[in-house]
Amino acid sequence: MSDSPSTVKTVRCPACGGPSVYAPSNPYRPFCCERCKGMDLGAWASEHFRLPEREPNSNPDFEQN
Repeated sequence: MSDSPSTVKTVRCPACGGPSVYAPSNPYRPFCCERCKGMDLGAWASEHFRLPEREPNSNPDFEQN
């Protein structure tokens, strides 16, 4: 099955904001290219994106490994 132009969905690339083909023909989806996918991975790896802690630890003697 091939992606015909009428059935291909285009979304906004989360990294650069440009158009990105959201179909099996784009191995980087939802990103538009390998560069944007790599930039996003790098941001997560460098902890640029963080999820909030559910509840802060109130015990000062508690050590997390």
